[in-house]
Amino acid sequence: MSSITTDQGIVHYEVYGRGRPVILLHGWLGSWGLWQETMAYLGRSYRTYAMDFWGFGESGKKRDTYAVQDFVSLVDQFMDRLGISEAPLIGHSMGGTVSLSVAIQFPHRVSKVVVVGSPIVGSSLAIPLKLAGYRFVAFMLFNMMWAFRGGIKVASPFICADPQFPRMMDKDLSSTTLESFLRSIASLRRTDLRPKLSQLQIPIMGVYGGRDNIVHPMQWRPLVQGAPQTKVVFWERAQHFVMLDMAKEFTETVKTFLDEEEPSEG
Repeated sequence: MSSITTDQGIVHYEVYGRGRPVILLHGWLGSWGLWQETMAYLGRSYRTYAMDFWGFGESGKKRDTYAVQDFVSLVDQFMDRLGISEAPLIGHSMGGTVSLSVAIQFPHRVSKVVVVGSPIVGSSLAIPLKLAGYRFVAFMLFNMMWAFRGGIKVASPFICADPQFPRMMDKDLSSTTLESFLRSIASLRRTDLRPKLSQLQIPIMGVYGGRDNIVHPMQWRPLVQGAPQTKVVFWERAQHFVMLDMAKEFTETVKTFLDEEEPSEG
C-alpha cells in the first residue's frame, strides 16, 4: 500500500511491474482493486499504477468537491509527485472520461488513452445514475445503504459477469461517502467532451460492451467522430466492466495497443 500527499488530501495507490509507466483510473463507486487482474498481466511488461480517486477506496474523503475536473487535477499532481512525465492512461467509465480530459488539458502528460465503457456525453448514463446525482436521491440512498448494497448484489449479474464482482463492489461501496457519491456522478452527468475531442492528437482506443446497461454502448460513436486517431473494440456479449467480463481478451488487446509504436513524423 502506497500513498502520496496532494494539496487536497492523501491519495492511495498501488504499483506493480517494471518498465514504462501506465496509469489506470477506476470508475464511479469503484477503486483501484477492479484493476488487479489487468495490472498482473500488464505488469509483466509495464510498471502499472492504479490510484483511488479522492473520496473513493483508501484515498482521503475530506474534500468539498468531487468533480471530474478535480480528478483531472489529481492525475496531474500524481504524475508530478511520482516523477512520471508522460504515460498512457487507461480509464474505466468515469475514469475514462477523466483520462480523455487529462489528455485535453495536459497534452504533454498523455501518450495514449484507453477508455472502457466511458461516457463521452453525460446524458448517456443510465437513468438511475442520473438520478443519483440529485441530493435528495443520494441522501435517501445513503440513509438506506443496507438496501442499496443489497440491490447492487441482486443486480450484479446484469452489470458484470465476474462472480467476484458483488464482493468487490460491496467493499468499494462501504468506503464511499455521501459527498463523493453525489458530487462525482452529478459532475459526470453534466460532462460533454465532444467540443474538445478534436484537440486529441494521440492514439485512442475505445473499448465497449454491447450489453452495457450503465453507459450507453454506442458512446464510441462520438469518440470516433471527434478524435482523429481513435479505434474501437466492441464486444457484443460484454457488459459495463469489460476488463472483468472478458479479462483475457481485454488485457491482450490493451497490451497490443500499448506495444504499438507510434509512426514517426517526416
